[in-house]
Order: sequence, then C-alpha cells, then structure tokens
Amino acid sequence: MKTRSIAGKAVIGLLALLAVAAIISLWGTNRGAVRVLDTLREPTIYLAAILVVAGIFLARSKTVWVLALGALVIGINLWRMWPYTFLAPAQVPLPEDVDGMSCAKVLSFNVLQTNDRYDATARLIEAEQPDILLLMETNQVWLDALQPQLARYGYTLTRPLENKYGMVFATTLQVDRAEMVANTSSNTPTLYATLRMGDGARFELIGLHPRPPLPGESTAQRDANIARAGSRTPDMLSNVLAIGDFNDVPWSSTTQQFVHDGGFSDPRAGRGSFATFPADFAVAGWPLDQIFVKDGVKVEALEIGESVGSDHLPVLAKVCVDPASTDADVSGIFPAGQEE
Repeated sequence: MKTRSIAGKAVIGLLALLAVAAIISLWGTNRGAVRVLDTLREPTIYLAAILVVAGIFLARSKTVWVLALGALVIGINLWRMWPYTFLAPAQVPLPEDVDGMSCAKVLSFNVLQTNDRYDATARLIEAEQPDILLLMETNQVWLDALQPQLARYGYTLTRPLENKYGMVFATTLQVDRAEMVANTSSNTPTLYATLRMGDGARFELIGLHPRPPLPGESTAQRDANIARAGSRTPDMLSNVLAIGDFNDVPWSSTTQQFVHDGGFSDPRAGRGSFATFPADFAVAGWPLDQIFVKDGVKVEALEIGESVGSDHLPVLAKVCVDPASTDADVSGIFPAGQEE
C-alpha cells in the first residue's frame, strides 16, 4: 500500500508539472524555453493520458485530482493543435481534382548531417524519382555521396555547409529563377525558385530550414523572418508551394503567422499531424517538416516516408498546378544553376 501511495503521488506530481508547462505554453512570449513547448503538445497529450490511467489505479483516493489535472493538460494542448486532429475540418481536399493539370513528385528531407547511411538516401531518391528534390543538412560529403543521383537532374542548386544548415535543390522542371538567400539568419539559406510544369503552368517554391527556438534565446527576429519568407516571394506569383524542415510545428504562432501572411493552406489539417521527428519514435513525435500550398497549387498525394537513417522522416507528395491560374511572365531570369 505504501508503494502504491508513493507511486500515486508521483503520478499526480508529474501531471501537475505537465499542467504548469501547458499553462506556461500559452504565454505569448519570444523566449525559446517557452516556445519549444509548442513542439511537445502531441507527445504531452499521450503522456498525460497514460498518467491518468495509471493515476486512477495508483491514487484512488485522489482520482478527482488526477482527472482534473489530466483534463487540463490534454484540454490545453488539444485546443492548440485542434486543426491537426482527425476531428477538425480539412483545409485542402485530398486527393484534389487535378484533371487537366501537370503534376510533379516532391521529396523534402532533412538527411541529418552526421548520418552516414548515404546509400539509403540514394535508394530513396532512385525509388521515388522526385521531380522536385529538397535536401537539408547537406555538407560536401553528402553532395559527393549523392552525386550519381543529382547528376540525373537537369537543374541543381547547392549550398553545402558544415553547420547543419546546408541545402540541396534539384529539379527536372524548367527553372525560371532559383536562388538561396540568408533569409532567417546568416548561414541558414532559404530557397526561392520559380518553376514551370510541362504545360507551362508556373509556380514559386519556398524551401525553408531556419534555426530552432532554443532555451535562453529570443525568437523575435527568427519569427519575423520566417513570416516574411512566406509573405513575399521574388516573383509574387499566386501559386506557391512551401516545404522544408521549419524546426517548428504547424500549430505554433510562428508557423501560423507564416501561413496567414502568405495565404497558405495545409493539406495535413483535419487529417492528423503527419509527425516526422524523431524518426524512430514518430508515432509519438511531432511534425517539424512542413508542406503548404497556395491558390493554384493542388495536392494529389501526401505521405510520410520510412526511416532511412536520419532523425527526420521524409515528406513525399505529388503536387499539381492549375494552368488557368498561371501569372504573366517575369522580367529578368537568372541563368540556370546560378544564384542571385
């Protein structure tokens, strides 16, 4: 009985800590220690549910406290991530009606710079044969290892870095413009590209991999830069596809600002979170890797791939562009394979 009593108190204590964290997570602050709590909402719900079940058996005399604390923790976190539950309405039909549209396969993947399973990623690229490939955390070693796969693309743009923010973009589509800029901070490139489908339908692509919110640091500048990355694209087309490892969850205030300012929709909303991190425990993880679409960009298929050695899972999609929504030609096209 004494052991059960101690275990019951421990369960209540853990639920109380989770409740305090849930309340603090509502604080509209730029402090990284608070903002990082956004990423833990989904696993926190699962943990709280487990603790409630355990508490009912271990703390029978304090069941009311167990239920009250559990309801508070689950309620706050579920409320904040509500759009990414199966109970919420979908923002984007899936699959969408893409009759008469040209489509392209997309692969967005954070390879993990220290991951040495280069052959596994190479096999993934060969198996999927994406028309749009975005790889993150790529250094020169990764570029060398994937050279046979990248050589098959008509266009590649690379920024190998040793700081875990290197980026590779490759595509089989026609490229009007492509550049990597230091948008969110120095040495963390953001990709902007204007692409054409086979029927001439044009759209812009944003590839984003900003630094994560860290305890002890302010996220104010990072948040503003992420929002700006989606609100203004170089050619200002209405058709936009945004992908990448945002180091943020889609229900956070930062990413929601990105969505709001850019006018994006999320094909995952109403279907679950599509967690991608950590790869080995994604069933209880969170979605750091994002995909958003705007206006004439439609989604025919979306899935999370299998683990191939990284701490992230790959995002696989098939997107199509409505040719009727294509804007006028741009002035000033960058030479293929070069940056601004």
